[in-house]
Amino acid sequence: MMNARRQGHLKLGAFFHPTGNHVAAWMHPDAQIDAGMNFRHYAELAQTAERAKFDLIFLADHNATRDGPIHALCRSPQYMAFFEPTTLLSAIAAVTTNIGIVATVTTSYNEPYNIARRFGSMDMISGGRAGWNVVTSSNKSEAYNYGRSEHFPREEAYERALEFVETCRKLWDSYDDDAFVRDRSTVTYFDPAKLHYVPHNGKHFSVRGPLNMARPPQGYPVFAQAGASETGKEFAAQIAEIVFTPLHTLAQAQAFSADIKGRAAKYGRSPEDIKIMPGLNAIVGRTDEEAEEIYQFLQSQIHPDVGRLLLSTELNGIDLSPYPVDGPFPLHLFADESKLSFAGKNVVEKAQSDNLTIREVYNWYAGARGQRTLRGGPQRIADEMEEWFLNDGVDGFLVQPAYLPGGLNAFADLVVPELVRRGLFRSEYESTTLRGNLGLRRPVSRYAMTAGHAASA
Repeated sequence: MMNARRQGHLKLGAFFHPTGNHVAAWMHPDAQIDAGMNFRHYAELAQTAERAKFDLIFLADHNATRDGPIHALCRSPQYMAFFEPTTLLSAIAAVTTNIGIVATVTTSYNEPYNIARRFGSMDMISGGRAGWNVVTSSNKSEAYNYGRSEHFPREEAYERALEFVETCRKLWDSYDDDAFVRDRSTVTYFDPAKLHYVPHNGKHFSVRGPLNMARPPQGYPVFAQAGASETGKEFAAQIAEIVFTPLHTLAQAQAFSADIKGRAAKYGRSPEDIKIMPGLNAIVGRTDEEAEEIYQFLQSQIHPDVGRLLLSTELNGIDLSPYPVDGPFPLHLFADESKLSFAGKNVVEKAQSDNLTIREVYNWYAGARGQRTLRGGPQRIADEMEEWFLNDGVDGFLVQPAYLPGGLNAFADLVVPELVRRGLFRSEYESTTLRGNLGLRRPVSRYAMTAGHAASA
């Protein structure tokens, strides 16, 4: 007896590295070479994604340039000059209507009041489309820009992040949804009984409140998270509504999805409260052969200095320059994998299992920065996406075009119509809010819950 086909639609996000996801994207002749500082470029990308009915666009962030050998840094624009994401996405909100705008903001070097106000403003400006990718800083260079010589210890950073998010939630609940009556006849702008001070005196933050703005349209922005460690997965189970963690096989995706959603119950959440949307580096051509040509061209443009630096960044700064690029990957340097990040472990395991050279490792990694890569015509890409979705590996994907704008245009014009034809993706938006399009509930204010409980007692 056949299992019933999974109902509903894939969720799609578009992740924009300025010139594209491939480390050599800026070398493609059709890439926007000054993308990091070109607002019109981002606006057009957002409008293309909205035309294709994507759920959201997503921007990563770093509060520092990268450190490393200048001869390598100067060969790649990655994280060297680009817009602050909440500022950029607030501007993009003015030239779009339905698509969600999700920004990465670290809890390591910010304060809850500032961030609650910033995301509350984004949600207001966009009419309920804001999302926050909650991260703890990992780029050591960031610490130097905020008066520290190193980051908070890992466990403390996550503990601090949880308190940060909860403090922001309290601040977003400062006013009840219907607090602003704005009644000239009674000279009453807001109902004083519906304003709440939110004294928070925790281990890491002390905030009195209230927030000086109305409750956001979505209640809270949609929370995203990408951690894959045990601590990261527990953090995701507590607060995340979208999870962006890299996943490479269907079996891995099924296990990860079941793990995260299974943990949610102990925090009073249901599996439907969390959408698993791993990165998907899709290189799309009109045919499989055309996609392969695009991929091979980009691979040919990776400078060895950039390739080594990319690996070094994921491998705790280990300098690979003394080793010949076409020689064996120096596995002896990484005997203790416990000191590596999730991505770093993937790099070492790939090098070991396939007996790769340094060049082969960075060619493998650079093509998608650790994410899953698919290349081919629209049918081939859609086949893979369909298999993962229908077999409960994912709820959707965070599409990362290899170069921009061409890679996004190809996905929007070729793959999305194929997904729609198969009944896997929407042809029109269901809602004007990000929560509505993702099928997520709008959180009720803690004060409304308290009042409701009192009224029913």
